[in-house]
Amino acid sequence: MSEKELIKKYITSARKEIIEFQKLLTSIPAISPSSGGNGELAKAKALETWLESKNLGKIKWYNAEDNSADGGIRPNMVLEIPGKKHDKTFWIMSHIDIVPPGELSLWNSDPYTLKVEDNTIYGRGVEDNQQGLTASVFAALSLVENNIVPEYDVKLLFVADEETGSDYGIKFLIEKHDLFRKEDFVLVPDAGDESGTHIEIAEKNILWLKFTTLGKQCHASRPDLGINAFTASAKLINKLLKLEKTIGDHDPIFGPPRTTITPTKKEANVPNINTIPGEDVFYLDCRILPTTGVDKVLSSIKKIIKKVEKKYKVKIKYEIAQKSSSPATSKKSLIVSLMKKAIKEVYGKKSKLIGIGGGTVAAHLRKKGIDAVVWSRIDGTAHMPNEHCKLDHLEGDAVVMAYLMAGSL
Repeated sequence: MSEKELIKKYITSARKEIIEFQKLLTSIPAISPSSGGNGELAKAKALETWLESKNLGKIKWYNAEDNSADGGIRPNMVLEIPGKKHDKTFWIMSHIDIVPPGELSLWNSDPYTLKVEDNTIYGRGVEDNQQGLTASVFAALSLVENNIVPEYDVKLLFVADEETGSDYGIKFLIEKHDLFRKEDFVLVPDAGDESGTHIEIAEKNILWLKFTTLGKQCHASRPDLGINAFTASAKLINKLLKLEKTIGDHDPIFGPPRTTITPTKKEANVPNINTIPGEDVFYLDCRILPTTGVDKVLSSIKKIIKKVEKKYKVKIKYEIAQKSSSPATSKKSLIVSLMKKAIKEVYGKKSKLIGIGGGTVAAHLRKKGIDAVVWSRIDGTAHMPNEHCKLDHLEGDAVVMAYLMAGSL
């Protein structure tokens, strides 16, 4: 049998063991202390014990200190499988933590007790991110059990704190440990689509702003005696919406394929109807194409603020609530090329390169010049009641990952 046939046979025959592994992971909640949990330590220990029982490879821990979590740490783990070549490493990064189940009455079963129904398993975390984690583990097992040596060194990275900001996860690893090289390439199996054809290579830059408009409060029956901060804010918002239509490029890999500028949160001003507000506060969410850039948008916003201040005799202050940017992974990179071939091989479909408006942990790697893609074949039930994972999708993901590891494309 060929390497591909051996890999596929192993993974498709391992369904019972895959279910048992998902059952173990689901039974141990790994919720951030900031979300009311105890952290990831218990789940990380169970994962390590299981991996060691399979003799998969060396496991190393990188613990971030967090006194609010069990053991005072947030664990990050790396499982290494040596390859034929050592000049670069193929990483698969999944996260150990999950979100709380939410309203329990909306679940049809206990979120921490795995439910198996035909081709689908249910439970909190089974898709986000245990599908990717499990697929990576069984992909590695398919090589080890068949004595197949990976083309390059393979490292499975299991991170903490993905759901609540990554300060104790990938951010900590990048800032405190020298794990990654420019030559490395990374798969993050934490988002995707039902067909398994979408490969995410880019994220829009994020700019969140808080605006405070200062005018002069007065009685609503004498608006001529005051300066209506609410009116000035409304005029500012209108001009910002017009800016969205004129600024930046278009990029068809994103949806929508343009920079978006969206007013969102609005704070209360005066409590009564018959007072003109002297202060008004609102927020803006900007998702900016990488080719446009945050600085260009912010510069344009500053110019609009000055015009509104002059015309309406108000003072407008802005604060940056969040600002982040990352480059795109090159369409010609090794990981993109390999992903396209693997998806075609396993699913018989042509893949599509996409960008997203939200943020993923891949952005932190891209900022460091490391090629990373986000991919998985999922239904998209993360954070929902009755979160589920189709076993066929998980097994397909595992085959794709194993082919990438083996270099048999």
